[in-house]
Amino acid sequence: MPDRRTPPFAIIARVLLVPYIVGVALIVWLPASIAGRVTGIAFRIALYVSEHYGIAYATSATIFEFVANIALFIPLGLLLVAAWPRSNAWVVLLIGYSASATIELVQTMLPSRYPTLSDVVANTIGTAIGCLAVRLFVQRHPRRALTPQPVAAP
Repeated sequence: MPDRRTPPFAIIARVLLVPYIVGVALIVWLPASIAGRVTGIAFRIALYVSEHYGIAYATSATIFEFVANIALFIPLGLLLVAAWPRSNAWVVLLIGYSASATIELVQTMLPSRYPTLSDVVANTIGTAIGCLAVRLFVQRHPRRALTPQPVAAP
């Protein structure tokens, strides 16, 4: 009879989803002046690149903001697939897209925030990368990955 227990890795991923979601909510919904302490890292890097490599600040800031949005959602894809190993990749992508679209819709009501379609695209790409990373890991290490290991009888 197959073992139907939830793998420990899935339980850990489900627990880690909670602080991740809280952290993302704080980053994207706090006033820009407060959230800028965290998100300002991308803009400081963009400023450094523009000063040292002759790239216009507007260009480097746009690129680094896009990359930061991708990086922000990679853990979502990782954690969702790790938490529910049998989940459909399209469902995970839909969850990432829906979360991102919700974030941008809420930001329309925040005076210090500027919702953009490029954020939705970047966040969805990040979710896809996270999902793909776990799926590739499972393909390479199917026995160790996300399934519970049988316990030998004493």
